[in-house]
Amino acid sequence: MPQTTARVPALLSVVAPVYNEEELVEAFVTRACAAVADYTFELVLVNDGSSDSTPELLDRIAAADPRVRVIHLSRNFGHQAALTAGLEHAAGDVVAMIDADLQDPPELIPRMIEQWTLGSDVVYAVRRQRDGETAFKLATASWFYKLFDKLAQVDLEPNSGDFRLLDRRALDALLSMTERSRFLRGMTVWVGFTQTAVPYERDARTAGETKYTLRKMLRFSLDAIASFSHLPLQLATYVGLLSASVAFVAIPVVVVLHFTNSYLPGFSTITIAILLLGGIQLIALGVIGEYVGRIYDEVKHRPLYIVREERNRPGGVDGPVTSVRSGLPARMPEHVG
Repeated sequence: MPQTTARVPALLSVVAPVYNEEELVEAFVTRACAAVADYTFELVLVNDGSSDSTPELLDRIAAADPRVRVIHLSRNFGHQAALTAGLEHAAGDVVAMIDADLQDPPELIPRMIEQWTLGSDVVYAVRRQRDGETAFKLATASWFYKLFDKLAQVDLEPNSGDFRLLDRRALDALLSMTERSRFLRGMTVWVGFTQTAVPYERDARTAGETKYTLRKMLRFSLDAIASFSHLPLQLATYVGLLSASVAFVAIPVVVVLHFTNSYLPGFSTITIAILLLGGIQLIALGVIGEYVGRIYDEVKHRPLYIVREERNRPGGVDGPVTSVRSGLPARMPEHVG
């Protein structure tokens, strides 16, 4: 039988958003370049408005290694926006996205490429173990994945994050989705294609601190659920119908009690009923407001990010961009081949 030739990426792009990682960025670049040294690759680092010495370190690294592309955003736009910026600028026919905090090991990328060579379009890493994380963080993460599984319309693998590898056609499908409230790990599942999981053990942070505060995690969770489920709106309707049904049932009961002289008027009962119904109404308005706010963000058509400077830009001149380069939905993804 004729032997099949394994696919080899013509160009592998490794994309990583970087925010205030002055203690880790050099180690990350060293490990990432060593991990994919057997391939023709580019390392796309997106500086998400860092306020420490990270921008200077990135420029120094790019000056020493032309394979390292650096994209400086004009301010801090957030992790998902910065990651999208890197994906839009990536030129590879295979693109891996990873965080620069070294909790996700770059050495896993060759194993992910092996799955790509076997025909997978999307390869996602699943954490078997999460070292260095508090019991609270582990518990809330578990609750989120269970809640997302119940509410959302995509099957997101528990303990899978943004550490993923995508074939170019899957990436182009992903970048065609122009919403601002981005939940990339869910979006990569939504686009479909052939998807494969690769298990790994997540390392603890060796330096620096997490950029995801409790407030950011809550906002991220709300974005994820609102982006992939209408069930909260439906639940608000169901709760309203339930409370109205209780009220309709209570009306004849009160009439009967009144004519049998068993009715005892009470201020506390009325107060509880008013507070209960008022609370339900406010919750429903809050849920509706979350969706309306996202609609408002979408109709403004503001770019997802703005690029201030680039280093090692293919076919271009380093330094400040000649015109403002902005992200989705203002421009289509750029890539070769």
